[in-house]
Amino acid sequence: MERLDHLVGGLTDDLDARLADVDAALASHYPGERAGRQPVHTVYVPADRFHPGLVADHGAAALAAVEEHQDRLLALLDGDRDLLSRVRAKLGREPVEDLRIDFEDGYGTRPDDEEDGDVRRAAGDLRAALDAGTSAPFTGIRFKGFEGPTRARGVRTLTLFLARLLEDGPLPDTFVVTLPKVTAVEQVEALVHVAGRLEPELGLADGALRFEIQVETPQSILGPDGSALVARMVHASGGRCTGLHYGTYDYSASCGIAAAHQSLEHPVADHAKAVMQAAAAGTGVRLSDGSTNVLPVGSPDEVAAAWDTHLRLVRRSLERGYYQGWDLHPAQLPTRFAATFGFYRDGLASAATRLRTYVERRESGVLDEPATARALADYLLRGTDCGALSQDEVTEGTGLDAHRLARLAHRTHDGGG
Repeated sequence: MERLDHLVGGLTDDLDARLADVDAALASHYPGERAGRQPVHTVYVPADRFHPGLVADHGAAALAAVEEHQDRLLALLDGDRDLLSRVRAKLGREPVEDLRIDFEDGYGTRPDDEEDGDVRRAAGDLRAALDAGTSAPFTGIRFKGFEGPTRARGVRTLTLFLARLLEDGPLPDTFVVTLPKVTAVEQVEALVHVAGRLEPELGLADGALRFEIQVETPQSILGPDGSALVARMVHASGGRCTGLHYGTYDYSASCGIAAAHQSLEHPVADHAKAVMQAAAAGTGVRLSDGSTNVLPVGSPDEVAAAWDTHLRLVRRSLERGYYQGWDLHPAQLPTRFAATFGFYRDGLASAATRLRTYVERRESGVLDEPATARALADYLLRGTDCGALSQDEVTEGTGLDAHRLARLAHRTHDGGG
């Protein structure tokens, strides 16, 4: 036995030496899930329409839509008045979780002096909202991308916005910028370079500027060499990339899909999002689905039909592991939260029971493994983060507090570079 122990010890030392570089690379490239809350949506607002009270205005407009079409919405929720009450409370308390001030497609191409003016005004208005406590918990801007025709304008908008925002206060911890129309890894590397130049000039700490990559071109999914460029983009970000956001209509159009069939549930969308999901797994980079352009406006029948579509699409995304999506109109907020809250409340009892059974090592008809326990804990944390579940009911069901849930969910990575 002593001889075998010596042999095993020697082999282990050999393997540790042989695999040291692999171990270090794995830890560096795949640090695990990012700690903290992920917003359930991102609301895009053209920069010229943004103002300090926009979040409250969106909440009021969403509540007004609920009041006007309450019977239609309640019917879509199968008569669940408790769920509707929770949605109303959310719209009154926190109608927008993440707000993106848009200087790209939603804003369009304008003379430089006009965009410069909107940049400075929007940055000042965001600072005013932050100071007044009326901003969304997560904020940021989308600027024009780094393709040749828009590169100079994008860099100028980013620089001017940050400079104005920082005149009267610090950069919010939850502030991110969105890089659209990404077609090459080098564009991500270019944004890393820009961030590294701007931070010392603007008095920011190294690594303070974080960004999202918008996946809206086929080139970002499949490169000319056949590789999944989106995976290389994540690892080229130097730890600054916080999210991959799917761009429904640009991507579908680039793949030649007719306008009438462009959708979050088209097969080309599912393929792109599956690649994104695999590329982001274990990196701490989060995923967001795109938007639907079917808006709840018009007649009661048109509003109800759009709500039905939005409910289904949001629920579909959640079931496929996309816990965030885009909203483009205040009247989409009721169904965003109805679908999201319903998703977590419907699964609360089962998830809590399974997790308690796992932690307490009880025998049951389902044999969950550590990876599934991690997913169960993450599910419950997401439900409490957005307000669908209370911490008390989760603790009662699982016997675990938020700290233990976070440990089980492996939410330990701070996202730093």
